[in-house]
Amino acid sequence: MNKKKILITGGTGFIGYHLAKKAIQKKFIVTSISTKPAKKIRYLKKVKYIICDITKKKLLEKKIKKNYDYVVNLGGYVNHQDKKKTFNSHYYGCKNLAEIFLKKNLTSFIQMGSSVEYGRLKSPQKENQRCKPLSIYGRAKLAATKYLVQLNKKNNFPSIVIRLYLAYGPKQDVNRFLPIIIDGCIKDKKFACSEGSQFRDFVHVDDVVNFIILSLNNKRARGQIFNIGSGKPKKIKNIIKYVKKISNGGKPQFGKIKLRKDEILKIYPSIKKAKKIVKWTPKISFNKGIKSTINSYEK
Repeated sequence: MNKKKILITGGTGFIGYHLAKKAIQKKFIVTSISTKPAKKIRYLKKVKYIICDITKKKLLEKKIKKNYDYVVNLGGYVNHQDKKKTFNSHYYGCKNLAEIFLKKNLTSFIQMGSSVEYGRLKSPQKENQRCKPLSIYGRAKLAATKYLVQLNKKNNFPSIVIRLYLAYGPKQDVNRFLPIIIDGCIKDKKFACSEGSQFRDFVHVDDVVNFIILSLNNKRARGQIFNIGSGKPKKIKNIIKYVKKISNGGKPQFGKIKLRKDEILKIYPSIKKAKKIVKWTPKISFNKGIKSTINSYEK
C-alpha cells in the first residue's frame, strides 16, 4: 500500500505540530515547510523539514519537486504589525502554493482561514464571502479564500477553506490570550487584562486537527468554506477566573487593558455546515481541554 504524502506549510507552528503528529500516527509521509526550524518542544523526528518562504515562488517550486496527496497551508507571518509582510505571506503565499499544485494531481488543498474575515458580521457567524474584515490580516485571509473558491469553480481545484476561531492546547507559544493567562496564573504573577466582558469562541487543537483529517478525502467539502469553533462562546472574565482557580495562582488586573472603541463584544460561529458535510463535531469540552493544557504548561 502506498503511503499518503502530506505537505504542511507552517508545520513547525502550534497547529502544524499537532497536525504533523497526527499524520505520523496515520502512517502518512510528512513534510513541513516553514521560514524557521522547529523549536525543540515542537520537533518531530519523522518529519522532513524544509526551510523556505512561501512568498518566494521560484524558490518554492525548486523545494517542492515531489508530488503530494494533500497540502495543508497553515503558513503566514505571525506578527501582524508589518502590514506588507502579513498581506504577502497570507495571500501571495497561498496563491503561490495553489498555482504550483494546480498542475499536480492533488486530492485536497486545505487553507487555514480565520474568523477575522467576517469583521463586524453578527454572531453566530455563517460561512459566506460577503465579509468586511477590519484588519490587513483579515483582508489577506479573505482574498485567499475568494481566490481558492474561484479556482475550485474554474479549474476544479480541490480547495477547502477553514475559518478558525480561537484554537488552544499544549505547546502553543506564550503570545496568545490563553497561554498568557495560563503562564501568569501558574507563575502566580500580576498580569494586565481587560474587564473581560467580551465573549469569544475557543476550540481545542485536537478538534481542529480532527476536522482537517476528516476533510482530506471528503469530496463534498471541496470548494467550501467551514467555520471551526465550539459554537459556544465563553465570557473572557469567567475564563480568566477558571484558569486562576485550577492553577491556584495568578493576579489578574481586570480593566488594566482598555477595550478598543470598535471592539466586537460577542464573536462566535455557526458550525452546522461542518457537522453536516464533514460529520465533524468538537469533542473536547472547554473544562477538560483547559485542564490538560494547564498541565502541559506546568510540565
